[in-house]
Amino acid sequence: MESTLTEPPSYVLAHLLSIINPQLSAGDTLSLFIYAGILVLLILCSATISSSENAFFSLTPWQIEELTEDSSKTSDAIHYLTGHPKKLLATILIANTFVNIAFVLVSTLTINTIFDFSENKIAGFFIEVVFITFVIVLLGEVMPKIYASQNNQRVASLLARPMLFLNRLLSPFVNILVRSTSVLDKRMTRKGHVLSVDELTHAIEITAESNTPKEEKTILKSIVNFGNINVKQIMRQRPDISAIDQRLHYTDVLSKIKEWEYSRVPVFDGNLDKITGILYIKDLLPHLDKGESYNWSTLIRKPYFVPESKKIDDLLKEFQSKRVHMAIVIDEYGGTSGIATMEDILEEIFGEIHDEFDDDEVVYSRIDDSTFIFEAKILINDMCRYMEVDTDRFEEVRNDADTLGGLLLEINGDLPLPGEEINFEEFRFIVESVDKRRIKRVKVIYLKNE
Repeated sequence: MESTLTEPPSYVLAHLLSIINPQLSAGDTLSLFIYAGILVLLILCSATISSSENAFFSLTPWQIEELTEDSSKTSDAIHYLTGHPKKLLATILIANTFVNIAFVLVSTLTINTIFDFSENKIAGFFIEVVFITFVIVLLGEVMPKIYASQNNQRVASLLARPMLFLNRLLSPFVNILVRSTSVLDKRMTRKGHVLSVDELTHAIEITAESNTPKEEKTILKSIVNFGNINVKQIMRQRPDISAIDQRLHYTDVLSKIKEWEYSRVPVFDGNLDKITGILYIKDLLPHLDKGESYNWSTLIRKPYFVPESKKIDDLLKEFQSKRVHMAIVIDEYGGTSGIATMEDILEEIFGEIHDEFDDDEVVYSRIDDSTFIFEAKILINDMCRYMEVDTDRFEEVRNDADTLGGLLLEINGDLPLPGEEINFEEFRFIVESVDKRRIKRVKVIYLKNE
């Protein structure tokens, strides 16, 4: 039994001894020591270059900021390399290729010096190809990359300057490789498939897990549709604007501010089409003890005007860059259509946002899963969000309408009577309240749910 277990290792050992080159001389032995030293150096170089790839490309933005916050040469090297990722990757690939080729050549020379494969080609194949490849992959790729992923900041700091030196040393090859890949990138970009909003929305539906909260899916869908919504669809309409005439006395201004409890109020001259500025309530705090004759109009800040067609993602960026939270929305004739605030934009993603000063104004009530009662002034986007239907369901018939009341006027053609029913696809609208000029309250029945 013991001889059977020990026979395979003994056979392999005997086979290896049989293919050792019998003509090894003292000079060959010295050469083997030199080859071994070169191989160790090359595998260390391969491991170092491979680890730099994982170290640099796994750095997060805040880690890069932390590593480059001082003015040392290492920080400058990290800043340059992370700022030119294509050049860094090209440097790593070229250097690693050169090192690995050198390792293969030297290892082949070493093995051929030790062994004679003239009688056994298969053994030569396994030792020269399989074994050498295994050593390169394990010691030169896998293990260094695992270590670099777990210690990316430390490795990046150690290798930043050597990699910058390699980048400059190999710059002719690096530039050729980067330029050739740039041409390929442009062609791939032209042929690339751009996903539509509908496809992204459908992808959210089919990839979401069964236990994914409905609120999370709603937020994701809102983000997808964010760039397709214009300011007119989210703004507060002109009839609902609370604004101050700049001719009012200071005491009257204070009383209106106390009544409205807003942090910012538009100011106009004579009528809403002549908005002269925005009054920030915090600017009034140092002047609360002033009398009726105080010239409060000196505190008015410059207004920011935007057209109705502006997309809300662009408006959000402008709010951030200009550091304002309110915009006056104007129509094609320059008249005031409404106002849009930062809160209005964020509500398109996260839903209604209420602070401690907001009144619990009831804009809708839910009777059951298919029946709702809305104030006619509610925005169509908000109505769709409350009913959990797509906001583009009414695109074909809404025209320029932004509110539920305007939508019904577009569908019906004229002002409906109280109790009148208006049907559109799987929606039934029942007008509950109306005055001489506009619809006030509507019951909406979603027949699909019913």
